[in-house]
Amino acid sequence: MTPLHLTDADVRRLLPLQRLLPAMRHALVELSAGRVVQPLRSVMDLPDAQGFLFLKPALIGDALATKLITLVPGNAARGLPTLLATIVLMDPATGRTLATMDGTWITEIRTAAVTAVAVDAITPPGPKVVAMLGSGALARSHALALRAVRPVTGIRVWSRDPANVARCAADVGGVACASAEDAVRGADVICTVTHATEPVLRGAWLAPGAFVAAVGAPRPTWRELDDDAMRDAVVIADSRHSAEHEAGDVIGSGVTVAAEIGEILAGAVAAPPAGRRVVFKALGQAVEDAVAARLVHDAALAERAR
Repeated sequence: MTPLHLTDADVRRLLPLQRLLPAMRHALVELSAGRVVQPLRSVMDLPDAQGFLFLKPALIGDALATKLITLVPGNAARGLPTLLATIVLMDPATGRTLATMDGTWITEIRTAAVTAVAVDAITPPGPKVVAMLGSGALARSHALALRAVRPVTGIRVWSRDPANVARCAADVGGVACASAEDAVRGADVICTVTHATEPVLRGAWLAPGAFVAAVGAPRPTWRELDDDAMRDAVVIADSRHSAEHEAGDVIGSGVTVAAEIGEILAGAVAAPPAGRRVVFKALGQAVEDAVAARLVHDAALAERAR
């Protein structure tokens, strides 16, 4: 009856990407179908850290979980992740705590897995050139996940810190770029994984059929994409409700969310036609954490039984 306590190393060992990708597809379909209990996340300012604390609960099937996640952009200068998280997994029938686990890797890899699921559902097959705006942990996890669903012929990396760009490019087997425009021009898939509060991606740089995974800017007043990038695209969200209330890229540009990715995955809504520019606005849904945490918990029990 003692709850499991799982470290970052445990989570990394127990959560292979090949199991996570179908689990994220399932979670997104269930969310769009209304079979998930998930309120909007609570957000608290951390004035001393110049950051935020997010509280994210969700219930899906036999997975009841809540995640506590801090976003502290200044941590990069301290040699710490800017996103740190803890997940508590509970039994939905009794409320009993089943496990507590480090949620940092879950956050990084499930975020990237959701982007990969969307890329797989919406973009045509074939080799892709990827632009990565941002050079932190999410850039690295996105490179891993995208290679699992498409042949990637090149990854171009840009952020405001040239030293970080060089390290990230080396880690992902990519090329360091001197400007965001250099990274984006001619890219098939563009991932914005920054902590920017003002746009870093201009619509004028994008090819007509580009796919943009807009992963950062999780606050109503923050932007990663300018109005041209948003208004000239079909906008798909992980959650329409979240995007309309929490995503500055959506709120500030005044665009309409055309569909949720779960609706497209389920076949309830057709994917945008080939050649259309797509912006996939992902805010990181709590149900993704709950499903991933259940996978880790069950794998840990199986490992102990062997």
